[in-house]
Amino acid sequence: MSATRLSPHATALRVAHLGYAGVGLAAITSVWTAAVTERSNRFLVPSLALVGFEALALVVGRGDCPLNAVQERLGDDVPIFELCLPAGPARNAIPVLAMVTSAGLTLLALSWPLERRR
Repeated sequence: MSATRLSPHATALRVAHLGYAGVGLAAITSVWTAAVTERSNRFLVPSLALVGFEALALVVGRGDCPLNAVQERLGDDVPIFELCLPAGPARNAIPVLAMVTSAGLTLLALSWPLERRR
């Protein structure tokens, strides 16, 4: 289904989902930045909370984003990652991002306690 044929609700959810994905990627970046620099930043605690929430959502969705089911019910059958990636890499996006996030969290834990930024 093309974006021009989506209902207003499906379009709004797609836009919100894309925005949330962007914030999620920023949270992963914040975790990695703190881990690599061994310095805390003002975004670290909210980023850790968001990453934890995303992990819980993936557990609830059994490895898939729970918003995909809502999107389908609204008539949007294109998974979020297929909007910007081919089907094969899109299917692997969540496992790859989970591994990247886990590696960042591990590195962060190994470098704890962090120096505070002034």
